[in-house]
Amino acid sequence: MPDVSRRSLLQLAGFGAAAGVSALSARTLAHQDHADAAQHAVHNMGAVGRVSTERFDPGAYLTSFNGSHLPADERARFYTETPRPDGSRLREYRIVAVDREIEIAPGIFFPAWTYNGQVPGPTLRATEGDRVKVTFVNQGSHPHSIHFHGWHPPEMDGSLPDQQVMPGATFVYEFDAEPFGLHLYHCHTVPLKRHIHKGLYGAFIIDPKTPRPPADEFVMVMNGFDTNFDSDNEVYAVNTVAHYFMHEPIKVRTNTLVRMYVINVTEFDLINSFHLHGMFFDVFRTGTSVASTESTDTLMLCQGERAILETRFRYPGQFMFHAHQSEFAELGWMGMFQAEGARRDT
Repeated sequence: MPDVSRRSLLQLAGFGAAAGVSALSARTLAHQDHADAAQHAVHNMGAVGRVSTERFDPGAYLTSFNGSHLPADERARFYTETPRPDGSRLREYRIVAVDREIEIAPGIFFPAWTYNGQVPGPTLRATEGDRVKVTFVNQGSHPHSIHFHGWHPPEMDGSLPDQQVMPGATFVYEFDAEPFGLHLYHCHTVPLKRHIHKGLYGAFIIDPKTPRPPADEFVMVMNGFDTNFDSDNEVYAVNTVAHYFMHEPIKVRTNTLVRMYVINVTEFDLINSFHLHGMFFDVFRTGTSVASTESTDTLMLCQGERAILETRFRYPGQFMFHAHQSEFAELGWMGMFQAEGARRDT
């Protein structure tokens, strides 16, 4: 049976339950001709159907910092903060590695390795000078670790062979939060590409001591999934679920500052990108400066690169955003902003 394109995979994905797509023989699903009729249809792309948000909600993840979306008792098991005499805070986290199957497109499930049962892991947020203490428990089936981008002593790096945390073991990472900026954390156990690709990563934000201006803030992690383990991604997304924000546009207010924390953790592809229609945004690469480095509508990022993007929506309506690698967009990395409010004609 002839191969199908990766694009055809998601065009067919919504029929996974009926057609056995979730079994994911990604390049032997059907004849190429089956998808040709829809190939030139306007925006006739992406998965059909919806993914359950019971275990992981990409929309809630956008605005969840230190588990802020969780009920108070559940959050307290994951995160606590204690004021210190100098005005900073001790921020304590409990992160558990666990194997879990996640749904990345309707009917398509991926055998993930997760932090706290989700991909990406929870967003950690501190202020420069805070003390960060992370109790890491490995309940997974393989050795794992956590490597934080930023300043820390070498024994806290989580990268060397003797820094692996074996299944059933616990390790405590502790360091001062610096420098301010947009960072990330991820497993650094070899083979590194497998541990990152399987889902062991998350956002780590360190705010400057003098806060940035108030804004509507969103965390957007660009990721991909190799569903048949041939070192070639079949599904792309922002916050894991393909085309989620096409169905559930991100709501913003016109004339209000919008701040996006954008991180690329896509494995197997050398570069990923973020493009916003009808808009320009100011770029703060790595977020380690309060001065913008450029104003653009398209940003390219290698794996591990990240940037803070700021903009104001001048007009109400829907604004598309997506990777400017067209294949990535068609395979899941596309969404919408819904701007609501008055128009500004300047």
